Amino acid sequence: MSEGVSYKHGVTLIAGIIGITAFGFYRMGQGQIEKRELARERAWSRIYLTPFLLAEADRDSFRREHAANLREEQVMKGVPGWEADKRVYNTKRYTPSNYVVM
Repeated sequence: MSEGVSYKHGVTLIAGIIGITAFGFYRMGQGQIEKRELARERAWSRIYLTPFLLAEADRDSFRREHAANLREEQVMKGVPGWEADKRVYNTKRYTPSNYVVM
């Protein structure tokens, strides 16, 4: 009788494929953890920086509004009864100017 075919070579190959695939999935999982951590860090940095960015925008808008009032005062100095920083609306609330630069 003839001997059967030895499948031991195939077992080694399958074990190698399973090992490489498992290592690949492990590395992919580690990459997802790193990606999640970076997204969390990005979100918290935005949360922490928001007050500083808003304060900077407020300072910039105040500076621009003050410069616009000085320019208006300079341009309209010859007009009798003109007040440069007079409010347009009859309210004591602050209403920012709504200029859109195009």
